[in-house]
Amino acid sequence: MAATATEVDLMTNVAIAFPRSPVHLAHSAYDLQVLSRGRFRLGLGSQVRAHVERRYGATWSRPAARMREMVLAIKALFACWEGEAPLDFRGEFTTHTLMTPYFDPGPNPYGPPPVLVGALGPKMTEVAAEVADGLLVMPFNSERHLHERTLPAVERGLATAGRSPDDLAVITEVIVATGRTDQELADAAAGAKTLLAFYGSTPSYRPVLDVEGWGDLQPELNALSKRGEWQQMTALVDDTMLQTLAVWGTPDECARRIVDRFGWLAGRVCCYFPYASITDDTIAELVSAIRVAA
Repeated sequence: MAATATEVDLMTNVAIAFPRSPVHLAHSAYDLQVLSRGRFRLGLGSQVRAHVERRYGATWSRPAARMREMVLAIKALFACWEGEAPLDFRGEFTTHTLMTPYFDPGPNPYGPPPVLVGALGPKMTEVAAEVADGLLVMPFNSERHLHERTLPAVERGLATAGRSPDDLAVITEVIVATGRTDQELADAAAGAKTLLAFYGSTPSYRPVLDVEGWGDLQPELNALSKRGEWQQMTALVDDTMLQTLAVWGTPDECARRIVDRFGWLAGRVCCYFPYASITDDTIAELVSAIRVAA
């Protein structure tokens, strides 16, 4: 619906990759690229083991290797449909060698959509830099983690593939708690802290807390999550953590912090608003302020 009703760029952020077939993803991305007239990006993510196995009922193993193969398989399908090469992808996790004319949509009139990968850990970040068209930097992050962990992994992945930084679009993501009144700011902070507590309870995300010296909080949050004690989890996220792992303040204040944190690196920023009280006018004000600050 958005593809046909708007003129804005669109992307999945993210489509969970492992429960899906590369063929399903390629066909869906192809159709959305046509519907949006070339404004679509396919963003893929791995999720974590518990959700892949217990929520989706899918298979989990070696996620970075699986994601690498997923991206390459999708690109092989696109190349086949573009008439660049016969379909002959043979991997460890998936194989695609059959594409009859009835199932070949032919060249996309707008070209194949870019394939982006969401990543946090070093291995997945390296994979994104090696084979994807773009990197979606996980929103549960900090400036220190970005510099000390993410960027070195990007450099390693680019070096492995012999690519330059210009070959990889970097899209940073940030949890935004913004408002124009004291009540709006309080509601925004509460919503952001709840999401940060949820992310922080995940063992795979502990490296972000470790970098900031908060690693011991992760098992505590995890134990509370297993008991369903969500309010107690949120109470453990203080204002320092909020400002370090997210941005909080008026639209102008948040815009300056976003540009200071990411403006030197990213061409685009995805803003998360994890609370119901955010209004369209506030979002519009934030977007305008980011444009001015940038």
